[in-house]
Amino acid sequence: MPKGRVNYTAFTKLYYVTNVEDTTYQFMNVFVPEGAYLHAPIFLKTNVGGYMPSAAGNPSAGDATGMALQRGYVVAIVGSRGRSSYVTKGKKKIYNGKAPAAILDLKAAIRYLRHFDEQMPGDAEKIITDGTSAGGAMSALMGATGNNPAYEKYLKAMVAADERDDVFASVCYCPITDLRHADMAYEWLYGQTDSRKANDVAHRQVTQELAALFPAYVNSLGLKRKDGTLLTGDNYLSYIKEELIRSAQIAKDAGADIPDSIGFCFTSDAGTFAPVNGGMPDLNNLPKDMARNTKKGGMTGGKVKRVGEYIIDLDMTKYLNYVANKTPLKMAPAFDALGVAGNEASGENDEFGDVNNIPANFTDYSAGKNGTTVSDKIKEEEYLLNPMEQIGQEGVTVAPHWYIRHGSIDRDTAFPVALNLATKLENAGKDVNFLLAWNRPHSGDYALNELFNWIAYITK
Repeated sequence: MPKGRVNYTAFTKLYYVTNVEDTTYQFMNVFVPEGAYLHAPIFLKTNVGGYMPSAAGNPSAGDATGMALQRGYVVAIVGSRGRSSYVTKGKKKIYNGKAPAAILDLKAAIRYLRHFDEQMPGDAEKIITDGTSAGGAMSALMGATGNNPAYEKYLKAMVAADERDDVFASVCYCPITDLRHADMAYEWLYGQTDSRKANDVAHRQVTQELAALFPAYVNSLGLKRKDGTLLTGDNYLSYIKEELIRSAQIAKDAGADIPDSIGFCFTSDAGTFAPVNGGMPDLNNLPKDMARNTKKGGMTGGKVKRVGEYIIDLDMTKYLNYVANKTPLKMAPAFDALGVAGNEASGENDEFGDVNNIPANFTDYSAGKNGTTVSDKIKEEEYLLNPMEQIGQEGVTVAPHWYIRHGSIDRDTAFPVALNLATKLENAGKDVNFLLAWNRPHSGDYALNELFNWIAYITK
């Protein structure tokens, strides 16, 4: 077999519910690499993006599915309904892929894998889920909502297998989640950027009102840092700053050039310079990683400004302006936009729409701006799509292992969304590998060697 090539057997169009409403999406494909054994981990990939429907598809050498097969893991690629999918009854389109359809389909697939665990290679007690963006949210949901009775009536109606639906580990790249609080986190974080200040009066007011709601939400969570300090609205920004410095330092140690122009402050120098052949080194001819050319001046008074090894501080205002300049910020509000300050519906408003494809508000703030309230139905759907609200609840089995990444220049949702999720899981005693990955935009399935070394460690 040529190097890098993996032979596998494909089992396609495995419909994971008896009551199949959508034959285009409600099945999965399973791929078993040559030599896979009964207890190999199962790598479950969802390709959901933007809460849209997602076809089952095939493995790719360019994402995590290809490496999973190379590592000898069974790969399941699950199709699921989404906010634009529908079935036709008579001449009428019925949009049956709105919230919480996608997570129901994914849970049904997990139950299917568990039901046939003895008949197929792969260990259903070692399912590792993976997704990016809204798919990252789905991966987080699969990990955080195992066996929650709140889903049972829906899964029974679909005639899903009568099995558990908890998983072993969840890999979540830039999860777009905690939608009920995502707008307040976004405006709190980016509200003081030049971009937000340049908005019209109506949108600046939205920013101010939503930002003011975030500290009380953080306080209500009762989250604690690793040293036991309570996280509050007063110290949360410094928590984000520490995570960004940690990320940048890891990258700098690996050889990345971290500019001071975006807000970072460094130690002035390496700690000790050793004599060279009995004399002192020429400080104007340091290695590139310790020197940056400037027009004149610098710490030695010569041609070179030395940038030290260690990052000691970060100007958050400067850094957040840098992020906002890399990619323009979303509108205000970023998620529950419908009808607020003249905004049209967002994809999230569409996700909470009805069978007639009419979008809806899902937060008290935005509904109030439109003179309405959030219905009990939508409140339930938002709960079923929110891992933050289910971790720690009685009767819910949360995955023991988590790998969560959010790019340090990703502004599709605010840093606190992923950071809150990671911190709540850590506080609940789970094994969490979290990073605001340096210089990564809104993206996923990167640093795959690192990811799969982590998977090998937790599954050994």
